[in-house]
Amino acid sequence: MEVEELIRTKYEALGPSLNEMSRRIWAATEARALGYGGVSVVARAIGISRNSIIAGQRDIVNGTRFPEGRVRISGGGRKANAELQPDLRTELEKLVEPLTRGDPESPLRWTIKSTRRLAEELARKGYKAGARLVASLLKGLGYSLQGNQKTLEGKQHPDRNAQFEYINERVAKQLRNAQPVISVDTKKKELIGNYANRGTQWQKAKNPRKVNGHDFPGPDVPRAHPYGIYEIKRNEGFVNVGTDHDTATFAVASIRAWWKKQGAKAYPKARRLLITADAGGSNGARLRLWKWELQRLADELQFTISVSHFPPGTSKWNKVEHRLFSYISSNWRGEPLSDYETVVNLIAKTTTTTGLKVSCRLDKKKYPIGKKVSKEEMNSLNLVRDEFHGDWNYSLRPRNKK
Repeated sequence: MEVEELIRTKYEALGPSLNEMSRRIWAATEARALGYGGVSVVARAIGISRNSIIAGQRDIVNGTRFPEGRVRISGGGRKANAELQPDLRTELEKLVEPLTRGDPESPLRWTIKSTRRLAEELARKGYKAGARLVASLLKGLGYSLQGNQKTLEGKQHPDRNAQFEYINERVAKQLRNAQPVISVDTKKKELIGNYANRGTQWQKAKNPRKVNGHDFPGPDVPRAHPYGIYEIKRNEGFVNVGTDHDTATFAVASIRAWWKKQGAKAYPKARRLLITADAGGSNGARLRLWKWELQRLADELQFTISVSHFPPGTSKWNKVEHRLFSYISSNWRGEPLSDYETVVNLIAKTTTTTGLKVSCRLDKKKYPIGKKVSKEEMNSLNLVRDEFHGDWNYSLRPRNKK
């Protein structure tokens, strides 16, 4: 016991200055000096594993030298939990998105679970994964993790979850049939001029960029209305920057522009287009003009256009929000949007590590507000409502199919 106590005392003095390599070499040296049984004595004294001491003795005998900055051979050390549990990612996806049973090609992904709760549930299933590992895995799988308190907006509709399931099934079927699916919405309008833009940029110390001291401009100050289209299958975005008003006519004109620039080339044999959208705004579920303009587009393209709206108060789950708009905002943070050219260029330069590509165009057409659609015009639509929530899920078929 005296020998163990002596080794322990030495280790307490030397330990703070030892790294993993020097610790095992020192322990191996002490064990060799003790002779037979020395490995066990040192292991008990300082709490190091016998295997580490034996590895240190091997390093001494072989004269092993490691490159600067390394303390073990390449590939050495304990494997990460994710590597030791190859099905961990699949099990995690089953928890995050049970509707698709962890399908990596799932078209709709959302999670309102915390990393701590997910880690606890994995532990109940027999897996070893802390909250940090869960967060890292989710990020690598392409998820946007949000806290419960920030994702629920207002009173929940009783059919909220059922609509999510319905959208998920509808999108999955469309993709299986190699048909286009897009997520659409209007980003918040932006002031054009030398106005402050949220966020920071690297600048010379104590030399911030000077911008206007207030952002309450009159109606004569130009605005930008970015309408975004995110294509789920190909991870591509298209933004139509309007200079007039954000109306339903402008929204459908943006979809038409996307089809001419990207959609037609990517889907030459398209028979149906599926649009997922919020329940309000210029593409609102109750907006007559939105349906009227979509009917005109369906007549032009000669195929059916289907729409599924997210329930009221769930806009944060719209793909275009966290797969396109969030990256655009990050790309131009702290940059005054001095003119329309700056807006278009910053949007078009937006990329991500997952391969997102974005194209952008400026739309200077006029879209006057107050346009009405009569009851007779609505009755002329070839509108087919789904059995489940026809107010949220419907299709517009060409009126004069050629």
